[in-house]
Amino acid sequence: MAPAVLKVPLPAGVITSLPTSEQLLAWTVDDGSDSEVIRRYLDFARTSGTRLTFFLNGSYPGWSEHAELLAPLVASGQVQLGNHTWSHADLTALSDAEIVAELQRNHDFIVSTFGTDPRPYYRPPYGYRDERTDAAAASIGYTSPVMWYGSLADSALRTDREILDLAHQWFLPAHIVIGHANFLPVTRVFPQLEQLITDRGLTTVTLNDIFST
Repeated sequence: MAPAVLKVPLPAGVITSLPTSEQLLAWTVDDGSDSEVIRRYLDFARTSGTRLTFFLNGSYPGWSEHAELLAPLVASGQVQLGNHTWSHADLTALSDAEIVAELQRNHDFIVSTFGTDPRPYYRPPYGYRDERTDAAAASIGYTSPVMWYGSLADSALRTDREILDLAHQWFLPAHIVIGHANFLPVTRVFPQLEQLITDRGLTTVTLNDIFST
């Protein structure tokens, strides 16, 4: 069930945190290079009720392999999908047409596979963006680049302890925290992460829970 949150108008430009004084946390998850990590995230979401926003790359096969598990979570609104480009491309290294092609291909995959429109939210891979890339993305409706205010730093392999230490640092009110569905250690500490959220009185939210578009 969606939390009882008073939505605010979507701000113009880049989003790095939640415009709220409430105890709300946006846990976002990027990439998806490991199919088993995707599956474990979905099992965790289903059993815990944690609300997540996935910024996925459709080129990773795990999203298709686990579409039947993910689709009901997306349909209920517990999990939101955002666009992270098709192949995790550095947008600043691409032409305007190539930027549009990367986002459009991923957009089409998300719509056809999960029946949801991820616009206007996208996350530029590596956080690499500028006015030109933003304009190209906006030309097809991706007007809201979503960055972050804290990271689990697990785009590369981290230890369980490192991930927990970073969660203690960044799982705070109004933060958008970035994690990744790439390596197994985060899945081993799901119970501790869930307990941390509970102990701090935080409620997980998706971007759609917060912003009216």
